[in-house]
Amino acid sequence: MKKIRLFKPWVGREELNNIKKVFSKSWIGYGPQVHKFEKKFSKFIGTKYAVAVNSGTAALHLALLSCNFPKNKKVLVPTITFSATAAAPLYCGLKPKFVDIRKEDLTIDFDDLKKKYTKDCVALICVHMGGHPSQMEKIRPWAKKKKLLLIEDSAESCGGIYKGKKIGTWSDISCFSFEEKKIITTGDGGMICLNDKKKYEKLKSLSFHGWNKDPWERHLMFFKKKKNFSKHWKYEIENLGFKYNMNDLTASMGLAQLSKINLFNQKRNLILKKYLIGIKNLNYIKPVFPYDTKNGSYWLFSIKTKFRDELINFLKEKKISTAVHFVPLPMNKLYKQFDNKSLKNTKDIWKEIVSLPFFPNLENKKINYIINCLKKFDESKSI
Repeated sequence: MKKIRLFKPWVGREELNNIKKVFSKSWIGYGPQVHKFEKKFSKFIGTKYAVAVNSGTAALHLALLSCNFPKNKKVLVPTITFSATAAAPLYCGLKPKFVDIRKEDLTIDFDDLKKKYTKDCVALICVHMGGHPSQMEKIRPWAKKKKLLLIEDSAESCGGIYKGKKIGTWSDISCFSFEEKKIITTGDGGMICLNDKKKYEKLKSLSFHGWNKDPWERHLMFFKKKKNFSKHWKYEIENLGFKYNMNDLTASMGLAQLSKINLFNQKRNLILKKYLIGIKNLNYIKPVFPYDTKNGSYWLFSIKTKFRDELINFLKEKKISTAVHFVPLPMNKLYKQFDNKSLKNTKDIWKEIVSLPFFPNLENKKINYIINCLKKFDESKSI
């Protein structure tokens, strides 16, 4: 048995063919494929608008930046998430305020959220951790009442449905990641989804140097406008923007991936079922999430055990890759300075969590091998 990877992108002929088409047109930068990907993705999620960017981190940064919040205001974020969730407030001159997570599913704890809220909080970022939905039916009306900007960090989910609504449509702005290991990949990339036209226009500007027209829009003006076509080069710098835009090479890959996303999620859900059946009767190993294998879109298969580090070493000897998602942010040097009190659940649960190999084309023989190794480890702890 060769070493089993933790993640593996599923890319093939469709992606290569799309890239070849872009090459043949010699327009590989910000162009028609980006616009096409934005339209198809917003339709898939169910929002009016989408802005394609070069990472999920850029998406979170711009989502907050677009609101021009006063400096030093606070943004509520969960303790266990990727570092970009808390970095985004810092990029904007804001401060992250950490909220405990639920032991049941690692998503933000609504009761602690209400306790941590203060009048200097301006936004809330809910993370669908590992692809498991936050309690949006509770959080959304509460956030609206408190006049908080509500952002869904959907980096680890894409295509999932929660209580009849697509993940990414519960908030004011939702942010997705297409990094190499995510549900769909463009190598690196991200998307911002929303319904507010004014904010959409500002996000488009912020994502490309603050210009009011991107290069493709100006290119189209040259060919389509009968009058003043000589002014196709003209643009206005309206905002202090960033070089965060996606390019056509990346978008062409995204279009191919998006066409297969339902297949990807179906495959992941089948693998989840096999894992869950396989570990059902184990004494010392349990799933981290109450997985929804019908409507979910999960990025992680994570388990919890009081023997986490022993299990990691055991699986390493068996050539099975593992990871810990994630070390709580308040435990990191950068974030110790911020409010990190009353985080009991975080401190109790994080030391037990480990992620196992999980990707759409993970072979059955490898899944069975992993499950058998887990059973052997569990048996060794029962003796």
